[in-house]
Amino acid sequence: MDQRIIDLYDDFVHSHFDRRLFLERASKIVGSAAGAAALLTALKSDYALAATISDNDPRITAEHVTYKGASGEVKAYLAEPKQGPAKRGSIVVVHQNRGVNPHIEDVTRRLAVEGYNALAVDFLSQFGGTPPDDDAAMKFFQKLDPAKAVGDALAAVPYLRSRPESDGKVAAIGFCWGGGIINQMAVNDPTLNAAVVFYGAPPDLAAVGKIKAPLLLNYADPKLDTRLGALVPPYEEALKAAKIPYTLYYYEGANHGFNDDTAGPRYNEAAAKLAWGRSVAFLNEKLG
Repeated sequence: MDQRIIDLYDDFVHSHFDRRLFLERASKIVGSAAGAAALLTALKSDYALAATISDNDPRITAEHVTYKGASGEVKAYLAEPKQGPAKRGSIVVVHQNRGVNPHIEDVTRRLAVEGYNALAVDFLSQFGGTPPDDDAAMKFFQKLDPAKAVGDALAAVPYLRSRPESDGKVAAIGFCWGGGIINQMAVNDPTLNAAVVFYGAPPDLAAVGKIKAPLLLNYADPKLDTRLGALVPPYEEALKAAKIPYTLYYYEGANHGFNDDTAGPRYNEAAAKLAWGRSVAFLNEKLG
């Protein structure tokens, strides 16, 4: 797919959320409104592809839970392994700006299969929870209280530690908007045992010195994801200056959102498998 179309879609889902504007600009590239509409359909997430591990997989249990957060009662999706140690490490999962959708639930189950208690926090609990429609979910993010969102993320850590199956170690992993929340968690929670970021906005560089958790940072090709490509180098310099333990990877040829296997042309299978394998190995090391 034409990189200009992917860039337009990236702007659509991160900035203006205006379907009509996307179609208008895309039509000028492809030459027709019908062609632009077909591209928008192709770029939207296909959640029929999301269940690589099903809800009723015999290796795990999955349920919807709530806990007390900064915004009030927070909804979440919890997946846990049935076998293994009675107490184990836990992972907070933070979604992109579409809420806890089928893809994020599947990612949460994948972590449970790896042997962790995994909790996908629904940050749209402020509005009653994630709606089924992606466009509606994205528009809710314009109204989200950022401070309460960070507070809801931070509250998930003691919630997981309080559960009887917890061994006390908690890490966090997040994607896109959620990757930015993970960076904020790392700044604000000195007890966090590890943090994995997939293409998330860096925190305030002046606050980087507060980070205690080791970081694994997975970013798209900066030549393609120019928005974050311009922000990550100063973040890395701040991490180096503060002597924060981190590992940073860029994935050549991969667009923003490359890990999402429901995302059509933006999904990059090779980059996703490599980044996921690195992430699991990192979590095993830090939570083992």
